[in-house]
Amino acid sequence: MADDDKQGAREKPEYKVYRSRPRLPRRSAQGDGAVAGLEELRHPHERPPEYEVQRGRRGLRLPRRGRPRISARRVVKWLLIGLFAWFALSAVLFMISAQIQRGDLPDEVGDQLDAGPYPLTGANTILVLGSDARTESLAEPGSGGPSRSDSIMLLRIGGGANASLSIPRDTVVDIRGHGTAKINAAYAFGGPALATRTVKEFLGIEVNHVVEVSFENFPQLIDALGGVTYKGGCVHSEINGGRRNGGTTLRLKRGETELNGRQALALARTRKNLCNPSENDLDRARRQQQLVAAMKDKVTSFETFIRLPWVSWAAPRAVRSDMSGPTLLGVVGAALTGGAEKQRVLQPSGGTTLADGGAGLTVDDATKRDAVERFLRG
Repeated sequence: MADDDKQGAREKPEYKVYRSRPRLPRRSAQGDGAVAGLEELRHPHERPPEYEVQRGRRGLRLPRRGRPRISARRVVKWLLIGLFAWFALSAVLFMISAQIQRGDLPDEVGDQLDAGPYPLTGANTILVLGSDARTESLAEPGSGGPSRSDSIMLLRIGGGANASLSIPRDTVVDIRGHGTAKINAAYAFGGPALATRTVKEFLGIEVNHVVEVSFENFPQLIDALGGVTYKGGCVHSEINGGRRNGGTTLRLKRGETELNGRQALALARTRKNLCNPSENDLDRARRQQQLVAAMKDKVTSFETFIRLPWVSWAAPRAVRSDMSGPTLLGVVGAALTGGAEKQRVLQPSGGTTLADGGAGLTVDDATKRDAVERFLRG
């Protein structure tokens, strides 16, 4: 029996007990108490990436889970996305508004227009007609009566060209079917179609598009931009007898002046400047060109950028054009990127008296050819 017990004891497996020895963490070289031992894990590939140990000046630091880092690249990225969305929204609103306002003008002037390239890729000649139609809201003499083209301006825009040529409204021309008369009477005789035909035949030039602005709509266009800055000499005008007689009174000091819509309209209409009685219709045409330049400057200002969607919706509603929304947007883009505008006024070579006793201006053929060549060169 004793032998059996000895044999069982020999067959019993022996067990060794291993005790783990606590490992003292090593201090960092800086002596800041950081637990360097944590960096010596046996299986570092098993650690989730969000729990990677980061060393800092004050020891160990675990990054916050799920919070993206803010970097300059990320800020620039979202800034560019925001700018693109802002411009895209403004462009869509502009095209929709222009399409709504287009109306029946394409049918009226379509036969008189010549085909041209898209404005951003090639030069176009655009006829701008400022109609003096007086609505009842103006409360002026002549409201509701037949209108004439109070201003006539050609724009050369696109393909790097950026030029304007104003035709004084008292210039005497032959109007098809109506004989000799001042050029602004063509609009009264046959609307924008006959006005376009008269300009083409007088200058021997092609016209690709027409834009019409009325007395009623022009102030809306200026106000949509938030007003414009005009820089020039003293202007004092009493249009249609001035405010006391139901007309309009304008007083501008020399230098820079912020104009609202009604003031800008009065400045564009001013023919007799009481500050400088020697001025004539050519000075009036130059002021109109200055207003167009001031509008372009305002479009590119920071103030307009902040209000760009609202401006994009309101501006096309202040004009009538044969152009579709994308084409009109191309014209605006070409005008803003075409550099400094070369402004010219068709210079008269003499004067004449019409059958009704009115005084008109004449332009000889050589002067016309020279003006047209300079204009087409942009």
